[in-house]
Amino acid sequence: MSTAPLHDFIYLASQSPRRRQLLDQLGVRHELLLPGPDEDAEALEAERPGEAPADYVERVTRAKLQAARARWKARGLPAAPILCSDTTVALGRRILGKPADADEATATLTRLSGRSHKVLTAVALWDGRRSHLAVNVSTVKFAPLPAEVVAAYVASGEPFGKAGAYAIQSALAGWIERIAGSYSGIMGLPLYETTQLLRQARVRL
Repeated sequence: MSTAPLHDFIYLASQSPRRRQLLDQLGVRHELLLPGPDEDAEALEAERPGEAPADYVERVTRAKLQAARARWKARGLPAAPILCSDTTVALGRRILGKPADADEATATLTRLSGRSHKVLTAVALWDGRRSHLAVNVSTVKFAPLPAEVVAAYVASGEPFGKAGAYAIQSALAGWIERIAGSYSGIMGLPLYETTQLLRQARVRL
């Protein structure tokens, strides 16, 4: 049994308030390690032609972790594990990213209407010596979405900044027939996989 000391906190390299909320739920102390004005964080999420959704979400998450490690080193911060995550929505092999505008959000939600899709969330943790990664895949089934429901949801501004143009914890949840998998994974941080990685890295829970 390891006698290494427990880590009292981690760095979270994510701007998502939902991921902070989920770490709070686990009782994990965390400090934000966010990109500086000189970093183009969105560029890390650019898709590559023909890339499968699972390959995409793993690659982006590893790239986010690498950028966070460089940020941590450049800022001369105290040592602690670094956690990051990425979520993507896939309809078959098609990746449905964050909508650029209202038209794209409407088109995405119209595609998801009445159909099942996958939500893939990868979580990566650097423990100070090596990186670990886990991926959760869940399935979400929307009922047919009336055009006026889509229009009102898009007008609310909720779809922007979210893969697949929706959030599971929003008003649109009333149109989700069923989910299979991890609710927290669909929110953006699968708690089971995250807990296993944190325990492996000896983080206090």
